[in-house]
Amino acid sequence: MEKKQLIDRLNQDLAGELGAIIQYLTYAAKATGPFRPQLSQFFLVEVADEQLHAQFLANKIVALGGEPATIPRAVPAARSNREMLEAVLAAERQATKDYSERAREADAYGDKGLVVQLEDMVRDESGHAEETERILRDWPL
Repeated sequence: MEKKQLIDRLNQDLAGELGAIIQYLTYAAKATGPFRPQLSQFFLVEVADEQLHAQFLANKIVALGGEPATIPRAVPAARSNREMLEAVLAAERQATKDYSERAREADAYGDKGLVVQLEDMVRDESGHAEETERILRDWPL
């Protein structure tokens, strides 16, 4: 894995985190119904983790000599609470997959510190996915 490739892939991840921040903020505002307070809070709590991931990625990209992405990944449209939760679950699963792959690439590049941080981010994202799965488990159709 060459440095330029790693920077490009980390920038894709950064765009994903920037999109996730927007996604969670937007969905918190759009949540409706009797569980709106809890659902809105669930979405807002996730913003802090995604922001930390974005900051780490931006710093690492700069440390590697790159320029951090500033354009977020597109946020999926969602009209209902269930659609929002399903979109969040898909995004968290994708992030888990992406960071697992990025950890392997960082290992091939020889950056053990990056590997460890990415593995921590895999843990965070898979935890978010599990929590969302639990919410969806008994969510009405």
